Amino acid sequence: MNLRVGDVVEVRGEAEILATLDERGELDGLPFMPEMLAFCGRRMTVHKVAHKLCDTQTRSGLRRMERAVHLAEARCDGSAHGGCQTACSLYWKEAWLKRVGSGGEAFQEAPAARDGRLLPLLEINTRKPDAPEHYACQATELLRAAPVCLPVRSLGQYVTDVRSGNVGPARTAHALLIGIFNRLQAASKRLLPERLWFRKGRRWGFLRPGLRGRTPSGTLDLKPGELVRVKSQAEILATLNEDMLNRGLGFEEEMARYCGKVVRVQARVERCIDERSGRMLTMKSPCITLENVVCQGVHSLNCPREFVPFWREIWLERVTP
Repeated sequence: MNLRVGDVVEVRGEAEILATLDERGELDGLPFMPEMLAFCGRRMTVHKVAHKLCDTQTRSGLRRMERAVHLAEARCDGSAHGGCQTACSLYWKEAWLKRVGSGGEAFQEAPAARDGRLLPLLEINTRKPDAPEHYACQATELLRAAPVCLPVRSLGQYVTDVRSGNVGPARTAHALLIGIFNRLQAASKRLLPERLWFRKGRRWGFLRPGLRGRTPSGTLDLKPGELVRVKSQAEILATLNEDMLNRGLGFEEEMARYCGKVVRVQARVERCIDERSGRMLTMKSPCITLENVVCQGVHSLNCPREFVPFWREIWLERVTP
C-alpha cells in the first residue's frame, strides 16, 4: 500500500481480518489481538510506518518488519492480557487496513462487519500453546514476526525512514551517527585494553551511575493527572547501580532526554507482561508512566516502536500548579 505518515486508513471488518489469519490468529507471525477488535471499522491516521523495530528481548539490535504500521491513538489496553499496563503501540499489517480517499477523515466511525468466529480464536491464542499460564501478545511474538536482523550498514532503512515520513533527514543523520559511535565504543571494549577506551567505553550520552550495591527508593504516591518534573541527570544517576538499575528498573539514554521537563502523570503501573517469557509480573512498588513521554528512537536508529518508559518515583518531583 506504500503507506506514509499522515495517511488515513480504515481498519477492515472482523470477517475480512479473519480471512487473513492462520489457526493461531496470526499473519506472518504477528498476532491480531482481542484488544484490536474495538478499532474495526474505524478510520484512523498512520502515525509511523513500522518497517523496523528494536529487539528488547535478546538485544540483537534492529529487526525488519514487513508491511506494517502504527496508527495514531492505538495502544494496547491489556484488557485481554491480564490487565497488562505496558501500553504498547499496536502493529497493524497492511492486509488489515484499506486506504481512505483524500476526502476521508480520521477517527470517523464506519459500519464494521461482525464475525462471531474471530473473538474466540483470538482469546484462545492470548496464551502460549506450550505454557498456557503465560501470555502471548504482539510484544512476546515480535521476534517471530520480525525474524531478520537489520544491520546498521543497511542504508535502505534510512531512506525508508525519510520517505515514509517517520523522521526527517537531519534526525536520520543524527541517529545514524549515534548508532555508529555506540558500535565503535562496543568494539573498543572488546578489542582494546581499558586504558585506551574513550570515556570509559560508554554509549553516547555518557551516563555514569553513582552507586554500588543496594539502590535507594522514594515514594510520592503520585496520581494520574498530577504535574511532576523529571529530576536532573545527576540526581537520577545518583540512584542507579553500576548496571544502570534502580531496584531492577533500568534508566536509559532516551529517558535522560526528558530530564528537567514538567509533564503529567499518565498512570501508576503495577502489572506488565515479561516479553521474553510471557509471564505476568507484579511490581513490588508501582512505577509511573508520563503523558506523551515515549522512546523517540534517537539512540536506536529511529526505531518507530515508541515504547512507553517506566519511571521510579524517586526520579520525579511533584510540581505545585
